[in-house]
Amino acid sequence: MAPRTGTAEGSATARIVLLALAAGQFLMALDSSVMNVSIATVAEDVGTTVTGVQGAITAYTLVMAMFMILGGKVGELIGRRRAFMIGCVVYGSGSLTTALAPNLPVLLLGWSLLEGIGAALILPAIVALVASNFVAERRPAAYGLVAAAGAVAIAVGPLVGGVATTYFSWRWVFAGEVVMVLGILVLAGRIADAPVGERPRIDLVGAVLSALGLGIFVYGVLRSDEWGWFQPKPDAPSWLGVSLTVWLMLAGLLLIWLFLRWEARTVKRRREPLVDPAMLRNRQLTGGLTMFFFQYLVQMGVFFVVPLYLSVALGLSALKTGARILPLSVTLLAAAVLIPRFLPDVSPRRVVRLGTFALLAGAVLLMAALDVDAGAEIVTLPLLLIGLGMGALASQLGSVTVSAVPEAQSAEVGGVQNAVTNLGASIGTALAGSLLIAAMTTSFLTGVEQNPAVPSEVKAQANVELQSGAPFLSDAQLQSALDEAGTNKKVAEAALDANEEARIDGLRAALAILALAALLALFFTSRIPDTQPRSAGP
Repeated sequence: MAPRTGTAEGSATARIVLLALAAGQFLMALDSSVMNVSIATVAEDVGTTVTGVQGAITAYTLVMAMFMILGGKVGELIGRRRAFMIGCVVYGSGSLTTALAPNLPVLLLGWSLLEGIGAALILPAIVALVASNFVAERRPAAYGLVAAAGAVAIAVGPLVGGVATTYFSWRWVFAGEVVMVLGILVLAGRIADAPVGERPRIDLVGAVLSALGLGIFVYGVLRSDEWGWFQPKPDAPSWLGVSLTVWLMLAGLLLIWLFLRWEARTVKRRREPLVDPAMLRNRQLTGGLTMFFFQYLVQMGVFFVVPLYLSVALGLSALKTGARILPLSVTLLAAAVLIPRFLPDVSPRRVVRLGTFALLAGAVLLMAALDVDAGAEIVTLPLLLIGLGMGALASQLGSVTVSAVPEAQSAEVGGVQNAVTNLGASIGTALAGSLLIAAMTTSFLTGVEQNPAVPSEVKAQANVELQSGAPFLSDAQLQSALDEAGTNKKVAEAALDANEEARIDGLRAALAILALAALLALFFTSRIPDTQPRSAGP
């Protein structure tokens, strides 16, 4: 590959470049969380159901997952900066379409398809552009700030969505994204890029196999809550008595295996692969990718569980829920920025291990603090620890993965890295949600069964109606449902008490699986280098 045009010169230019890339990462992550508090409002406004809007969110995740690896290769073919800017234009067009969407099909076109394709071009390009604009010694700080921007966006997303929906309209969020895209495009002119090398063609067979494999696997994971992981839920699709989730995940893994075999064959025939399989034999790279997977699994699980506790169990508004999550952003930013600045030669392995310990400690502390009489204040210290852990990982992992291969492959690494983080995020949310519902259902049915005030016919009815899982309801929601059903006072009180205990049991179970994932991640930290990595060369 031809040599780079050079890294960002001067502190002012470097700051502009970093601002543009961090803003791009912020925008991509914001879209994944900002509308979660406004789904019902969006559904009513575009004339569809809550399920329809949730389907649009699912489709956005699927499009990103399917085209992330291809997006990395496109950046290598046409230039990383050009891919970044084209991705921003596509994404901005999707945001504008979504802001003006009169119905669900237009919403799907803008939010799910156009924004998803734009994100698949932008995210891998960001990884490569940090490498091409910052020398190896400055990359940990740059990657840390970019990753922190994404995590902060996820944390403040519910707050932004809540403010917009409460005082203005959810459409203003997407209109604001268009303005943000225009600002990023103005700043992107200062980004240095590597010249485009001679690339004869894109591996179309590899592109199809990777897109189908990742898409089918992620789709299976995303539907696990509705279909069940192994045992199919009532009326859910199944084959040979096993939930369709399992079969989709197996089919996805098979296609990914076929993709890797095809890529190996492509390399043997001296043709250009979509991803060089030799990269995946690199111990440092696979170590960094594995830690990225676990980081996003735990991270998105936490962002699923904590807002549920605050907004549903405690009944806080979207604004107050967002404010309670903000302490996480403080320690996250502090760790991501200050560790590389004040400890530039620190062992990446040590930082990653300490960060993983902080994630584990935060999850365990929150699990221990949860109680039916607890208030919102119990989340503060655990979130400070979790933010510290996320920031510590963010300060090292991006530099670890990119420096593991020659810089010419940084776009490929960006595509694979973002595909891995998508998998981790999807599995983290699905696992936490499934364990929460399963534990809550068991706890609720046990509480009702052991309460003598509940008639036996009501107990039998509860067992039948909750076969597919109990919904995570607030006291007000459950009371309203009981009133509509004409339930007598004693049974209603028993149901409310059982629901209160069950919610906490469900949240504890979800946090337990996240803590277990953080503990498991510690076994893979030995693959992280013990000294600060430097570029693997051109």
